[in-house]
Amino acid sequence: MVDLEFFKNKRVFITGHNGFKGTWMSKVLIDSGAVLCGYSLETEENSLFQKIGLASKMKSIVGDIRDFEKLQGALQAFSPEIVIHLAAQPIVRVSYENPRYTYETNVMGTVNLLECMRKASSVKSFLNVTTDKVYENLEKKNAFGEEDKLNGIDPYSNSKSCSELVTSSYKKSFLNEKEIAVSTARAGNVIGGGDYAAFRIIPDCVRAAKKGEKIVIRNPNSVRPYQHVLDAIFAYLMIVQKQYENSVYSGNYNVGPNLENIVTTKEIVEMFCKTWGNEQSYVIQEDNGPYESSYLLLDCQKIKETFGWNQVWNIEKSVQAVVSFEKETNDTTLEEMMESQILKFEQDMRK
Repeated sequence: MVDLEFFKNKRVFITGHNGFKGTWMSKVLIDSGAVLCGYSLETEENSLFQKIGLASKMKSIVGDIRDFEKLQGALQAFSPEIVIHLAAQPIVRVSYENPRYTYETNVMGTVNLLECMRKASSVKSFLNVTTDKVYENLEKKNAFGEEDKLNGIDPYSNSKSCSELVTSSYKKSFLNEKEIAVSTARAGNVIGGGDYAAFRIIPDCVRAAKKGEKIVIRNPNSVRPYQHVLDAIFAYLMIVQKQYENSVYSGNYNVGPNLENIVTTKEIVEMFCKTWGNEQSYVIQEDNGPYESSYLLLDCQKIKETFGWNQVWNIEKSVQAVVSFEKETNDTTLEEMMESQILKFEQDMRK
């Protein structure tokens, strides 16, 4: 589905490179021989990116996506062929607490990056990674397709809808003329080792299990399209590669699991507890937090029919990979575990 040899010696610029997804993507690209430059806020203490020392293996720039002049200087100095946009304020609850910051980051940050590419001459392929939450969700329990209306409700989801629209406008107004292939990837919820974010169920599970505490489930019946981070990362890289080689593949793509892998929050926690062992348990404690969609499902036929793509690790294998990562590593073996899981994923992908 994706040929990682393609990325050897390619110059790749990634925003949000030191976040959870960004760290896994950077690791895959570095190991593939890409020349990498990342642009992100200061790396958080005890993050996966910091623990494996990835900054020493790539050009890592500390900068705010809202700072246009610094971003433009970084991109122009690096002269990338490929740009992947991961930087975001990604948490729904935080978007209710700080909506202005969320919009500034997720909308104007995208505008700034697109404007940098409009003024650059090296870029050939651009991917904006958004979210499954960009669609107008009327809770009808339908699977959203790429042609459905964009209108996320909460500030996070809505800001990502805006990011999609901004990308579409720049593509039609400027980037097509510059022969830059442009796509967006609307990804479902990703899980994987090394995610330490707040208000995410699998990181919550890991924290509780390591402390010997019960897992607290806030929204047990919420349905989400969970997938392993490597399924998402390899899909992103496939899109980047294919549209680089032929711009006819530019477009908007849902990236999510097969329908049989759609589960509720309670179900994925039960899988985690069974896999973790040690009599791990949970408690349901609804907290009447801000509104979040209760049902999210993606129709991924487009990416399957266009590229022959398919989910590699099902939900059970994805949860097993998380548990193995978190139970069997310490700070000195994290990178070895990443390499082992990436290799196993590639082998399974080729079966």
